[in-house]
Order: sequence, then C-alpha cells, then structure tokens
Amino acid sequence: MENNTMQISREDLEDLREAFNKIDIDNSGYVSDFELQELFREASFSLPGFKVREIVEKFIAGDTNKDERISFEEFVAIYQELKSKEVRETFRKSISRRDGIRSFGGTSGISSEGTQHSYSDEEKVAFVNWINKALKDDPDCKHLVPMDPDTESLFKSVKDGILLCKMINLSQPDTIDERVINTKKLTTFTMTDLKDGKPHLVLGLLWQIIKIGLFADIEISRNEGMKGFRQVEGRGLVEQLQEYDSKAYFHLLDQIAPKGDGDEMSVFIDMSGINERDDERRAELMLSQAARLDCKQFVTPQDVVAGHHKLNMAFVANMFNMYPALNKPKNSEIDLTLLEGESREERTFRNWMNSLGVTPFVNHLYRDLVDALVIFQLYERIQVDVDYRKVNRPPYSSLGTNMKKDKLISTSLPVIDLIDTIAPNAVREEMVKRGDLTADDKLNNAKYAISLSRKIGAKVYALPDDLVEVKPKMVMTVFACLMGRGLKKAAG
Repeated sequence: MENNTMQISREDLEDLREAFNKIDIDNSGYVSDFELQELFREASFSLPGFKVREIVEKFIAGDTNKDERISFEEFVAIYQELKSKEVRETFRKSISRRDGIRSFGGTSGISSEGTQHSYSDEEKVAFVNWINKALKDDPDCKHLVPMDPDTESLFKSVKDGILLCKMINLSQPDTIDERVINTKKLTTFTMTDLKDGKPHLVLGLLWQIIKIGLFADIEISRNEGMKGFRQVEGRGLVEQLQEYDSKAYFHLLDQIAPKGDGDEMSVFIDMSGINERDDERRAELMLSQAARLDCKQFVTPQDVVAGHHKLNMAFVANMFNMYPALNKPKNSEIDLTLLEGESREERTFRNWMNSLGVTPFVNHLYRDLVDALVIFQLYERIQVDVDYRKVNRPPYSSLGTNMKKDKLISTSLPVIDLIDTIAPNAVREEMVKRGDLTADDKLNNAKYAISLSRKIGAKVYALPDDLVEVKPKMVMTVFACLMGRGLKKAAG
C-alpha cells in the first residue's frame, strides 16, 4: 500500500499512532479485524450498530495485500478515506480528542514537559451530581457538599479523604470502619496524587468506586427474574441492555415504570417525545421522563446523543437498580437456591485483573478466561514473555474441526482404551479389532464401545454410527459420560 502519511498533520498522525497502539495489544505491529471490532466497541460512538459494522468492513477491505492483518500504513490510508465523511468526528472521539476534554501537564516535574493527561468535563459533572445526591444527608460531609459541578471543587473536596471513605462505604457497606475516620481535626492525604487533587486520577478512582456500587446488586443470585441472563453478571448484563439511543431509552422507561400493581403508585411515561426528529431535543424529553422515576443521573442530552459509553452505562445500571422490573419466574425448573453470587475471592481476583487494564473487561471470572487471552496479558504484566505467534485468536474454529482430522476416533479404540482405564478387566480383547480395519470392523468396535460404556454405568445415548462417522457433538457426549463415570467411581 502506498504510504500517504505525509498528507496528514503531525498531530493527527500522532493521534492515529496512539489509537493504533491501543488496538495492537500484542505489539505485533499489525491489527486484525477482531481487534478493530474491539476498538469500535470500546470507543464512544454515536453511530448505530450497522454503521459501525460498515466501518469495520471498510477497514477489512483495506487489507490490500490480503494477509488478514492491517499495518499502521494501511490503517492511516483508510483513515484518510474516512476523514472527509461524517464519520471523521466520531472516529476522533475514540482517540480522546473531543470537545469537553481538558488537558494538563504530567504528574511529575519531568513528565509534565512531554506528557499530557486529560479528563472529561462530562464525567466530572456527572460524578459531582451523583455524589451530591448520595451524601446530601451525611453530617460528616456538610463541609464538602453540595459541590459546584461547574468548578474544580471536586478535586479539592477529596483532599481530606472523608468524601472517598464515604463513597467507598456507599458502594460496599462496612468496607471502612467509620469510627476511625478523622472528621474533626482534618488533615490531607499523604498520598501525593490525591492530596494534590490530580483530576484524571481522582476521576478514575471515583469511577471505580461508583461502578462497583452500581453493579454490586446486578447478580443472578440477587434477582430471581434474571432467567434470561443465566450466564451474565454485573457489567456484562447492563451492556446487553445498552443501546445509547433516546428512542430505546423511551421504551425502556415505559417498560420499567411502576404500573400501580399492589401498593405501588403508578408512574405514567409520556412517549410523545419519541417522535421528535432532533436527536438532542428527543434525548432531553427522554430525560425529563427519567426524572419522573428519579433516574436522571449521570447523563445529559449531549451525553446520550454522543453515546458516552461510561456515563450511559452508569445511567442504565442506576435505572436497573431502582426499577429492575424482573418478576420471579412462575413454574420455573431452575432451583433458585443453587444460584450463588460471586465470592469475595472471585471478585478480588477479577478486580485485580481489570485494574491491570486487560482486554476484554473480565465480567465473569471463569467464563471470560476460557480462551486464555486474558491470562496471556497477565503474564505480560508480571514480566513473563508471551510468543503471540503461537496464540490462537478469535474467531475460533468450530467444535470438532480437529476431531474430524483424527481418524483414530472412527475406530472407537480411544473410547475402548478409556473404558479399560476406568474399569479394568471390563474389556475383552478378543472382541476388539485393531490394526488395518475395514468399515465393518470399525462399526463392530463402535457397537462394543457403546455397549461397554453402558455396562460400566455411563449413561451414553450416542449411537455406534456417531463414533464411526466422528460426529463431534455426539463423540463429546460419550467422553463426557465416561469422564463423569470415572469421577464418580474415584469419589467413592
């Protein structure tokens, strides 16, 4: 691909390099289509899903040498094509150069000369309003709240530590024994960054505290109506509900608003604003209806239209906590007593991983680690080298691809040998055909393997033909049943 980078300003080129490096998490110098999709999913876009997919397809089409990877030069060339279109301003949001971003020098005398930190005015305003509401009746915070969201008062208010301690206990009750909080003879933190009120660090810490509180109760074990979200917890559940669109929010508000059942008072949601053509005006009308449910926190009309990921996520989480609108399922076959929440140890490990900046975000300790990509990133954080050339990346091949290539399975000998290990002396060798097998030999082996499996107590439902034809799913059930029988036998 021809190198057209000279046609872009130095500032834009640096921004593109920063964006590319964010996507290229393995530092290979290339980006795959999967990594591109991750960028657009994490970026704050006000585009509908189909538009994002079109952009991703354009990037993939730019892979002119067809090596299924996109280099920085190819990345820049595609950006130039997009730059003249409406997508340009939205794309720049993903590399943190949008209105409402404030920049300032680094955190030390050395770094301030060459490093720029930034923070979002929108986030500052949202956090201040949330804290003002949460702590308005706390007698220990009367000297701190209400804070003015239009000034820098937030960064001064954290200096004595009281506000942070109170917010931590709101998110996770009894984390800090409030008897030990010094509320009389006030001093400042000894932690330099917080004492100095470094804006980006203060907002980052507050977001972690607020987020933990918002997602603390979004668990299957605490909401019996979550039958449809059986494998989703916390942030992952809220992200299933998010659309960042005021029309979708209108429908959501209408669904969760109390209908007057039982002793609750009904709340009417005026849906007329959904037909407003102006996006910002429609978002404003939607928020006026959210205010009727006391759920207007975190976002402004501009945040909704811009698709501010963090603030919209908090907005949805807060609505869910106040009005989950999930009823206990009737005649459910699920034993709700078996739905256990996340343990302290599991949450500690998960929070530690996320604090290291792994991608994607770990919502579930076990499910989100199954492909080991997060584990590899943890290796790197503790200075263990990872050879990413040997690492498989999504999309993964379908179940049974390698199984199909293994002709030995069609002989059923692996199944028979496994049975012999689980139940010694169960196999009669004279019944087993080995060596160069005919089709009839394979079928007879399969019949014998299925019969032996059932004889030793494994509840196998596969047919002999499934083994001969190496039907991946059915073969997996055979091994799973035998494994279960072996574990049961070992246990007692």
